[in-house]
Amino acid sequence: MQQEPDKNIAPEAALERRILHGLALEWDIALWHLDAAVRERAQKPTFSLRDMGRHLGTWSFNRKEISLNRKFAMAHPWAAVREVLHHEIAHQIADEALGGQDETAHGPLFRQACRCLRIDSAATANYAGLLDSPHAGAIIFEDRVLIRIRKLLALAKSQNAYEADAAMLKAHELIAKYHVDLLRLETKRSYISRLVSTPELRHTREKYQLASLLQTFYFVQGIWVPVYVIEKGRMGRALEISGTTQDVDLAAYVYDFVLGFIDSQWRIYSRNGSHSRQRKIDFAVGVVAGFHDKLTSQKKHLLQTESTYALIEREDPCLKNFMAYKHPRTARVHHRPIMPDHGVLTDGIEIGRKLVVFRGITEKKHGMERLPMPEKRAPAGSSPAHPLLDRKDIDS
Repeated sequence: MQQEPDKNIAPEAALERRILHGLALEWDIALWHLDAAVRERAQKPTFSLRDMGRHLGTWSFNRKEISLNRKFAMAHPWAAVREVLHHEIAHQIADEALGGQDETAHGPLFRQACRCLRIDSAATANYAGLLDSPHAGAIIFEDRVLIRIRKLLALAKSQNAYEADAAMLKAHELIAKYHVDLLRLETKRSYISRLVSTPELRHTREKYQLASLLQTFYFVQGIWVPVYVIEKGRMGRALEISGTTQDVDLAAYVYDFVLGFIDSQWRIYSRNGSHSRQRKIDFAVGVVAGFHDKLTSQKKHLLQTESTYALIEREDPCLKNFMAYKHPRTARVHHRPIMPDHGVLTDGIEIGRKLVVFRGITEKKHGMERLPMPEKRAPAGSSPAHPLLDRKDIDS
């Protein structure tokens, strides 16, 4: 359902209206996971934005209302608003469908409601910092190994291309070792899910390719889930990745880094000519494909270094079970192939093969360094062979 245009309404009031409309649509999607018997006992509530100090949201059984903190909802990304909404929906399900009116705020029935909704009760129980910072999702490396990875990514900023590549290779070697140990020792681990892309009605091809790259090299699983697009007043989709907290942190960082790299390099590449939006997409797809080539080469190096690294080819059975629990019903969507400009695509591939992920990309004072432009384009009409470019389907 599309919201009616916000005509003759003050901007702040129009934004509030769109937020409330989105909360109602997200409520419908959240209850889709519930068993029919549980879903039928939950009545659709009213939604409101209120001034509520330090509280981010509340569920009122008597008023049949879910309220969110106005200041929070107006200033934060939709992913954060959506997470708070899910927390309040869990309270509603616990009260209305599971008979939890008399239990403590986050008691057994609340945790059961979270399981029914496929959300993490531990994650939703504490929102410290969300109200103060719109960037509360920043990456935090706490594990000793991952602290070393962060330091190596910092070294990868070196102006010396060989030193930068060596630092990034060492970082990926440590990431692989970390997962070899998890699988070999059957270490107990828990998983989280996080939205990493901006909700949109349609996503360009490079974002699907980048989602595939994250799954191949960064030990996460991704799926495109329904999410409200506040600018359009309609439901769209966003990429949600799942894995250990450390893996999700790193994969989310790489996702943002690569997209930032593409934007920076496209500004340089298109400086001396006018290029359409479609040509930028071709360029972006090429960059992701080139980076895929580079990571594939590094992965082969790791597999040849030590026989135990063969374990990194194994699928994590615990993560597979987590994904089956969180998304019990999925569909595969096929996209029509699009004929790209192969010259622009090939140039993007060459630039992507030089991409080095390093820490600090989000800091504006650290601009992206210019990379050498490719010296030769592919012949017109030729099609560069690349496994990533042949993928035509995605999970959703």
